[in-house]
Amino acid sequence: MMPTIRTRARIAFRYLDPEARQEAVQEVVCNALKAFVRLVELKKMDLAYPTVLAKLGVAQVKDHRKVGGRLNVHDVMSAYCQAKKGVVVERLDHFDEEENQWCEIVVEDRNAGPAEVAATRMDFAAWLKSLPKRLRLIAKFLATGETTTAAAKKFGVCQGRISQIRMELKRAWQAFQGEEPGTAVLAA
Repeated sequence: MMPTIRTRARIAFRYLDPEARQEAVQEVVCNALKAFVRLVELKKMDLAYPTVLAKLGVAQVKDHRKVGGRLNVHDVMSAYCQAKKGVVVERLDHFDEEENQWCEIVVEDRNAGPAEVAATRMDFAAWLKSLPKRLRLIAKFLATGETTTAAAKKFGVCQGRISQIRMELKRAWQAFQGEEPGTAVLAA
């Protein structure tokens, strides 16, 4: 039965990338096994056909039903909730091609709640996009907690200029947030 169930599952999920397809096939096998065990309990083994078990398993997986898991429409990280409610969960880190590394948009404040942190990260990303390229690089570098000295060395300017840029960035951020009137950020 297993080769037939796996083959049917691979065909049903052929559009997925290899890792997701392998995960879906294994989930189909688990669902098929669960259905088979239930048929054995009911003493109806004569109804256990591999194609029917595979079809049932595929349907369960496409409906985001996992063996050993609960369907929680209130958990935004649940695939079931994402499918049923149209919730989209996105990463708050990204790959910075200029720096050739993964970066988080903002370092978390332990006193801020998850909603505040998420809102700040989205605002910060939008604000960074509004800056000229050089200032954006400096702002991202300073946002990681680097010192004025390290920034000056990296960007080839004096420490005093980095301090000035830091103040300009602060005013630009406050203006972006609507906290106080800011001045336009000058080119670095």
